[in-house]
Amino acid sequence: QVQLVESGGGLVQAGDSLRLSCAVSGRTFSSVAIGWFRQAPGKERSIVAAISSNGRSTYYADSVKGRFTISRDNAKNTVLLQMNSLKPEDTAVYYCAAATTLGVPIFPGQFYYWGQGTQVTVSS
Repeated sequence: QVQLVESGGGLVQAGDSLRLSCAVSGRTFSSVAIGWFRQAPGKERSIVAAISSNGRSTYYADSVKGRFTISRDNAKNTVLLQMNSLKPEDTAVYYCAAATTLGVPIFPGQFYYWGQGTQVTVSS
């Protein structure tokens, strides 16, 4: 079993920054890839960014490239999502998820463990 707890969400204005944190426990952290997903009301859950278990490979959705950065600290069992230049369309509940797949998984079905989510709201 893997437990994931997200934190760092909140209400910000367009152009501001937020840093989301995903604390992972219950399994050797360095053995799991981590993804950040988001889901806005009435929309499907979609990938935002993902990082491989060794941290050497990353993936970003086109909509966040150049604005968001995913990183992991294996000593602290934590994955961070730095979000800069936030836009109103970034408003969603953000979830982190863990996968045992090699490489960088990006599809929700590849992730077996999910956090409860944290709300990010960007006002215009």
